[in-house]
Amino acid sequence: MPLLALGLMCSARSAEAYTVQTDSLTTDSVAVQLPADSVEAPKHFYEKGFIGKVYDYFRNSNRPAPDNKFDISFIGGPHYSSEEGFGIGVAGSGSYRAGDFHNKRTPRSNVTLKLDVTTGQMYKIGAEGYHIFENDPYRINYDVYFYSFKDKWWGIGYDMNNDDANECIYKRLQSQATVDFVVKLRRGVYLGPIAQFSYVNARDMNKPWLLDGLRDRIFTWGGGLTFYIDTRDIPTGATRGVYVRFDAISSPKWMGNKDPFRLLEVNAATYCGVWRGGVLAFNVHSRLTWGDTPWCFLSTFGGSHTMRGYWEGRYRDKMEADATVELRQRVWRRNGFVVWGGLGNVFPRFSKLHLRHTLPNFGAGYRWEFKKGVNVRLDVGFGRNGHGINFSLNEAF
Repeated sequence: MPLLALGLMCSARSAEAYTVQTDSLTTDSVAVQLPADSVEAPKHFYEKGFIGKVYDYFRNSNRPAPDNKFDISFIGGPHYSSEEGFGIGVAGSGSYRAGDFHNKRTPRSNVTLKLDVTTGQMYKIGAEGYHIFENDPYRINYDVYFYSFKDKWWGIGYDMNNDDANECIYKRLQSQATVDFVVKLRRGVYLGPIAQFSYVNARDMNKPWLLDGLRDRIFTWGGGLTFYIDTRDIPTGATRGVYVRFDAISSPKWMGNKDPFRLLEVNAATYCGVWRGGVLAFNVHSRLTWGDTPWCFLSTFGGSHTMRGYWEGRYRDKMEADATVELRQRVWRRNGFVVWGGLGNVFPRFSKLHLRHTLPNFGAGYRWEFKKGVNVRLDVGFGRNGHGINFSLNEAF
């Protein structure tokens, strides 16, 4: 850039000094100013052609587009995770304002679209986000996806899960949709119904006896209530505020469920600034089930949100609890990093909760601001049984 600026200065000075003799007998000269658009600055390689368009796209992706009623950007490329292997994925993040576009009292809604294919025989397509009605009297939160991939199963309960010899490989097909419609009770407080549908099919298990007679094909419907308090400044990447949510869902027999059960999921998070560019985030999460809980709906952790670094589903039982504290630090421009530590436990009921079964978790990650308030994240997490790598959009919590 200094060379570019120097070149522009030299070109401008040459234009000012350029003269033409009007007559051979005249000693005076007339200065002729060249048109501004006739002076072209040299272009770097990343400012030319297709590469230049890609460069400009990502350079401007986090800048607000006030004239766009629906502002969406896409990012794609290779990635890797312990569960899924190497893959090629495309993700889109869009924001919009419902109703009158110029009504600043209505927060912007968000939608995230995902399409992924990996060497771990994983195929996934999904959409998640939230729609905020004009002036924010109601909200709809949704998470809809279908995927197929080669999963692993270690059985049920800490003792079986902790034994590497129980590792079982199978092909998992799953379709799931969770939708809630909430009413604003007061600022930051919402209550409303929630509905959930899921279909899971386990194929080609190399150790089918580990299911212990449970059905390998599960179909469930459920409904209930959700209540949450949300004072976060940016739901996709909060820097301050709190988020507390309770989901109570029942899948009774009269709705056609062959394995009726109930679940209560609690999630609480708080965010605060600690110094310039630094945010301390703390999250406590628990999922409790009662009844004939199907094996695929038992409580678990791992993957890209809770206890990152553990294979999602390795440790599972009727009940689960985990906690994470994370330091997020913006370093330079759109770049940042995080470090975290956490603890988690799975148990069949509260009377069987043993502290010696508590599992450790820690890790670090890189952040790049793809859009305003939306980070691309690459996390490397470690646990008792090894480590895991995850690439995703938005913060883990």
